[in-house]
Amino acid sequence: MSLTVAVQMDPLETIKIAGDSTFALMLAAQARGHTLYAYGPADLSYDRGQVRATARPVTVRAQPGDHFTAGEPVTIDLADDVDVVLMRQDPPFDLAYITATHLLERIADRTLVVNDPASVRNAPEKLFVLDYARFMPPTLITRSLDDVRAFHAEQGEIVVKPLYGNAGSAVFHVARADKNLAALVELFGEVWREPFMVQAFLPDVSEGDKRIVLVDGVATGAINRLPKSGEIRSNLAAGGAAHATELTAKEREICDALGPELARRGLIFVGIDVIAGHLTEINVTSPTGIVAIDRFNGTDTPGMIWDAIARRLAARG
Repeated sequence: MSLTVAVQMDPLETIKIAGDSTFALMLAAQARGHTLYAYGPADLSYDRGQVRATARPVTVRAQPGDHFTAGEPVTIDLADDVDVVLMRQDPPFDLAYITATHLLERIADRTLVVNDPASVRNAPEKLFVLDYARFMPPTLITRSLDDVRAFHAEQGEIVVKPLYGNAGSAVFHVARADKNLAALVELFGEVWREPFMVQAFLPDVSEGDKRIVLVDGVATGAINRLPKSGEIRSNLAAGGAAHATELTAKEREICDALGPELARRGLIFVGIDVIAGHLTEINVTSPTGIVAIDRFNGTDTPGMIWDAIARRLAARG
């Protein structure tokens, strides 16, 4: 079945196609005969009951430097003209992001939005994960310096990070004898209005931070991301290196616990992060990693995602 797919994403001109998960999904969609449009969240509008986007029809190809061709922008009705919307713009998960979820939610009963916009809005990565605190390292969410000092004294070493950051940005390791804790908490309080996350430092992060992908609630593959020398951040965007890996029994237990709820919420493409058997994040906004996973495992994760989308559409009738 040929579909019309609108991809809400960052500018095609700026993406690095060698490892970009959105681009991999677009290549797979095109290979199945689907028609592609691309637009940014700023191109969304609401007008008397219609949610529209100013979008470009695009064709894509795996040629660095010449990876797409775009037609002239057209206005499309996301309820009437489109079968699937892929909501794939990168965070920050700010009010602009939240507004886009509200607009897309208005057409979700007629057009399949992946991931489900209401569920994305209600499941920010560092807060939704608290539903599975039994798998997490000791975690504090606060703006209080006194709370952070007490937590630091108890845990010895901690990691401080913004609640709505991404790609390892602004993640700080505070060692046992670090003298900068008060200044760091002050800085976080000035830069962000919301609380921030503090977690016990897991020394085994040097052995890797696993990104595990779940498709419609089923674990389909993983990579182990190793931080570069002198770093604690293993995010590929922060210089981490991807390595082949397999799931441990503990990681399968985590996936089995999360999977049914992810599927129930319409979170079809999810990436979870696990360090030394501890769940740290559930990524639902614009998860990545499938290109590296498929390279190591010989799998076809974009194909699995499109199969899941097809099943969802068939179930709608």
